[in-house]
Amino acid sequence: MNTAGTSTQPGTKLRFTKMHGLGNDFVVFDGVGQTVALSAEQCRRIADRHFGVGCDQILLVEKPARDDVDFRYRIFNADGGEVEQCGNGARCFVRFVHEKGLTAKTAIRVETASGVIEPRLLDNGQVAVDMGAPRFAPADIPFAAEAEALAYPLKVGQHVVEIAALSMGNPHAVLRVNDLDSAPVDILGAAIESHARFPQRVNAGFMQVLTPHDIR
Repeated sequence: MNTAGTSTQPGTKLRFTKMHGLGNDFVVFDGVGQTVALSAEQCRRIADRHFGVGCDQILLVEKPARDDVDFRYRIFNADGGEVEQCGNGARCFVRFVHEKGLTAKTAIRVETASGVIEPRLLDNGQVAVDMGAPRFAPADIPFAAEAEALAYPLKVGQHVVEIAALSMGNPHAVLRVNDLDSAPVDILGAAIESHARFPQRVNAGFMQVLTPHDIR
């Protein structure tokens, strides 16, 4: 975990922390101890891997807007758009508020754009997050499809791939591949992420089935 500074307004510096969960990397801002107000353009600059800090998403820890929760949790994609939820981000969020001394609780209530979640810091240092039940209805994702299905054909460039589509508070597309190491993840992932059938963009994931009980 590395901490450094960035600027949102001329003469103003913000402290941030770089974290990751399963390779999903984040720039995390403490909006409790400092005032953080990032525009979409500033988010894009921060997330830029060539000229900024570089990350998949930006996480913002804020004071709660209601009395029955401990924190407010906001998530911004690399394109600057705010999204409802991110499970890997939620795990980093919990470690962040503990390691920065923002709370001593091991179970906290966190307000998100999709509702309240109750993540827990376990004795072994890991974090458990109940993300709720996935939603598969195309309108809930959202995803342009005539009817709900287990898998959908998706034209990507000159190829047609088969994906599963669901929402965990934010859109996800999952593509099964034979070998993750040789799969064109960067090319396919970028094309799926901005595909026209996902009007709010989508998180593209790739899955390799190792055994009937193990996936990668």
